Amino acid sequence: MANISVSVCLVTLFLCFASGSVAKQEEDGTYELRKGDFSMKFTKWGASIVSVVLPDKHGKLADVVLGFDSANEYKFCHFRRIVAENQTAPFDQMNDSTYFGAIVGRVANRIAGAQFTLNGTQYKLVANEHENMLHGGPKGFSKVAWRVSKYEKGGHSPYIRFRYHSLDGEMGFPGDLIATVTYMLVDDYQLIITMKAKALNKATPVNLAQHAYWNLGGHNSGDILSNQIQIFGSHITPVDKELIPTGKIVPVKGTPFDFLKPDTIGSKINKLPDGYDINYVLDESAPNKVSLAATVHHKKSGRMMELYTNAPGLQFYTSNGLKDVKGKGGFVYQVHAALCLETQGFPDSVNHPNFPSQIVIPGKPYRHSMLFKFSIRA
Repeated sequence: MANISVSVCLVTLFLCFASGSVAKQEEDGTYELRKGDFSMKFTKWGASIVSVVLPDKHGKLADVVLGFDSANEYKFCHFRRIVAENQTAPFDQMNDSTYFGAIVGRVANRIAGAQFTLNGTQYKLVANEHENMLHGGPKGFSKVAWRVSKYEKGGHSPYIRFRYHSLDGEMGFPGDLIATVTYMLVDDYQLIITMKAKALNKATPVNLAQHAYWNLGGHNSGDILSNQIQIFGSHITPVDKELIPTGKIVPVKGTPFDFLKPDTIGSKINKLPDGYDINYVLDESAPNKVSLAATVHHKKSGRMMELYTNAPGLQFYTSNGLKDVKGKGGFVYQVHAALCLETQGFPDSVNHPNFPSQIVIPGKPYRHSMLFKFSIRA
């Protein structure tokens, strides 16, 4: 029996190496990509971005995404530190609403009533925000371990690819789904994120999003209200008090949501009860090409970020729910400490026939692309 066990272990190890699934982690449990003085770290938990390090106009490096110090803190059952209570609480006993740097899905954003009907069958999902589902439920894609299937740390275009097999019935969704996300550094200070999904046996909704929290001044530099933003979306999908889309598509002109011309985030935020958390309908979106969706400029550091995508929507979120979250280096994140630019399909599209469909069927895979261009502007 012992010999058989040893043989099974050896075969398993061989298959892991042969499939390229074994990749060397850093000592802190992360995976690093580096291209000159531009570097990023990732964890398999939620296929999450842990850090993005960039120079400012003086060449000083800073990490420009919020997060935690180690990969262990991204685990589904990690202990999230709440400074205000001066204690720890099991992650699975709390409503963690950060999703720092994670890939969220199977369906990002909200699904009203945690249910939908597809091809005559009603699917009841696992609710995790009142009666609704948010970001795929209590064990969505951000809460699971992805497998590293490819990892090229060096070279001209270093990259890492994560893979996850979501089973039929997981969180109530129909069908098996293979999802992958690839992070690649290209050219000077450019990041390409490619999210793909393949339905294996049933039609299913798919809407993956990358949930990084950006602060171009540095993750520990305070709020983002002075950041200048431009969003290339002249319409939004308004929401009710539970942040569920009403089904309408309305223009932003003359409203606090109007960022068609560059303006500081703080210029209009006080006209909203909590801050920004809304889906923009992108003007130039097309499934087969990436178009400019948004730009962000932090004047003090000079850092500039341009975001391109092939997705039809962009969720602009100003971290309204952050409060006393202890992050990297012990820094305590507060409300408006970062901004999220989540390119996506429209929220709750499964319950609004007038929204672009997010249904993926076997033989017709899903593809979602993002291109970030970082630069310095005076």
